[in-house]
Amino acid sequence: MKSLPSIGAATAGDSYLPGNGNGGYGVDRYELDIRYRVATNRLDGTAIIRATSTQVLEKFSFDLSRLRVDKLRIEGQRGSTFRQTTNKLTVTPATPIAADTPFIVVIEYSGSPVPRPSTWGPVGWEELDDGVLVASQPSGSPSWYPCNDDVADRASYGIRVVTEQGYTVVGTGVQTRHTVSSGRGYWTFEQAEPTASYLVTLQIGRYVRTPIELGSVPGALVYPQGLREGVLADFSKLPVMMELFESSFGPYPFPAYTVIVTADELEIPLEAQAMAIFGSNHAGGIGLVERLVAHELAHQWFGNSVGLESWKHIWLNEGFACYAEWLWSEHQGGQSADSLARQFRRGLVGQSTDIIVGDPGPVLMFDDRVYKRGALTLHALRRTIGDEKFFDLVREWTRKNRFGIVGTDDFRALAAGYSETPLDELFDAWLFDRPVPRLP
Repeated sequence: MKSLPSIGAATAGDSYLPGNGNGGYGVDRYELDIRYRVATNRLDGTAIIRATSTQVLEKFSFDLSRLRVDKLRIEGQRGSTFRQTTNKLTVTPATPIAADTPFIVVIEYSGSPVPRPSTWGPVGWEELDDGVLVASQPSGSPSWYPCNDDVADRASYGIRVVTEQGYTVVGTGVQTRHTVSSGRGYWTFEQAEPTASYLVTLQIGRYVRTPIELGSVPGALVYPQGLREGVLADFSKLPVMMELFESSFGPYPFPAYTVIVTADELEIPLEAQAMAIFGSNHAGGIGLVERLVAHELAHQWFGNSVGLESWKHIWLNEGFACYAEWLWSEHQGGQSADSLARQFRRGLVGQSTDIIVGDPGPVLMFDDRVYKRGALTLHALRRTIGDEKFFDLVREWTRKNRFGIVGTDDFRALAAGYSETPLDELFDAWLFDRPVPRLP
């Protein structure tokens, strides 16, 4: 067989995150065994990565930031080698891996994890005053495990964590076991649904857990005991939100939903797979974060179930989540979605037009204009095709693309089938022209 060019980090990944992501394979499953000491921020891990090659692999790579690989092997081979740089682990198999072939890599690694620097500030593993928070969007996952950190590469996960007995661990997926032995707590989680690496999280702290019923699925609030009153008040409307969003967006896509409130303050809340992470400053007990609660819940449909093929399409995540805020306001008797749309459009008119929302570039991908103008695109579409067709379209979007990856063209193509008139002018004006259009 003629060998194809070897694959490394330089030939793969997302253009918004140069150096992240790896070519030549797709990961099917990660099995992570994490042994962690809170007192010393010491992590010893074993990652079993089950992948399938997409072409001949003479070399391939993983993303891993500032942690040391102690041992590595490819199952069924002897003599494979590896080398590391600050953010990359490159593997040379003893024998090239043929195209379309499943393979398993076992990596033992260790160190003191720290956040990974990025254009948007430190991301990933963060040591708190008494515990750990992991918020990886968009490039922080390599701060705590080796992975193919590409938004389009989704895999299932099994996670086992061992840490000091006095701490509660919350990981991505359904908790399947918790035991205590010799002063250590053992926690296991299973995430069956395909998950992008940036949505995988681990939270460790001195938390209590309050179950809540969220209509079709169970839920939980996890928080420090001292925040109980504020948390229970500020997240009390989650069941009503879930009911509204299931009727608007379709069935909730995961087996459960967990909200974790850390003891530390956070600038903004963040989504993870089937989970949202808030700071203690978001639990004042006076309902000031309702729109953020709605925003993070909506991401479970938009971004977490329906994922992105590349980060340039981020308006599909943030536009829908922002629009969910407006739908919630209207449902609760506050400002209508139409009133909010017109208010925010007026605000955008007075701002700089140095952004293309449909492809904002890495520096502006989290700019508030992506959120607001993305939501305005949806409202303009709703006013054009009518409420019934709009929500039928949204429910078909989440159904058709459940656990898949999409781009803007996919949404445009689906929307065209719900309109009696062409929509190209509408999408081009709102997503790719610089001036702010008028609402229909």
